[in-house]
Amino acid sequence: MKKLANWLGLFLLLIGLWQALVSIFTLPTYLFPSPIAVFERLLQHTDLLLSHAKVTLIEIALGLICGFILGLISALLLTLSRRVSAFLMPLLVISQAVPVFAIAPLLVLWLGYGMASKIAMAVLIIYFPVTAACYDGLRNTPQSWLQLAQTLQISPQAMLFKVRLPAALPALASGLRIAVSIAPIGAVVGEWVGSSEGLGYLMLQANARMQIDLMFAALFLLLLIALCLYFFTDYWLRRSLPWVRYIH
Repeated sequence: MKKLANWLGLFLLLIGLWQALVSIFTLPTYLFPSPIAVFERLLQHTDLLLSHAKVTLIEIALGLICGFILGLISALLLTLSRRVSAFLMPLLVISQAVPVFAIAPLLVLWLGYGMASKIAMAVLIIYFPVTAACYDGLRNTPQSWLQLAQTLQISPQAMLFKVRLPAALPALASGLRIAVSIAPIGAVVGEWVGSSEGLGYLMLQANARMQIDLMFAALFLLLLIALCLYFFTDYWLRRSLPWVRYIH
């Protein structure tokens, strides 16, 4: 409750500063609308905003799930086999050398204007950070755990899933936090490049029609979705991994 109160206080402070900035400098609505104007637009177009927010939320959730699973599988493969590691690691580096934003038009061309291209964008953005975090966690297993497992003469597969993977849970939690934080970027960028629905699409349409207050309302909903996803994930991780100190 204390953390929630702190965030609520910070939010109210930012809203107050926003309103003061607009009032002091008498900024026009078409450049920088006041929070009151944005709130009024939220109330006027609630159904429209929620329908587009639903699409974006589904894209983020599916991209997050697919990207995290793919990153975890890649980290396990990198740990299991040196040959796979020698083949897969350069591909991981290359995937980060090419800007994801640059291939967004290609994804829209190949996968169409539907959800598939936006989900693929989210997967590409979170894939490398999740893989790197999980791989580091799997490699940094305490030596005492490994020595005990070797004494018990367990198989390499059992070593991975019963020793290394449990030891890597804190790193997996960090990777999941990173994924939740950046997954909305992929979905929205995909909607900007080519889409007929979603908050990113609505923001572009509102900007083209000089409905800046509506664009800010869509941006506010996107921020709210991102924060809710992060805090829900953080709460779930703290409940699931109570022994990990830095999660608290």
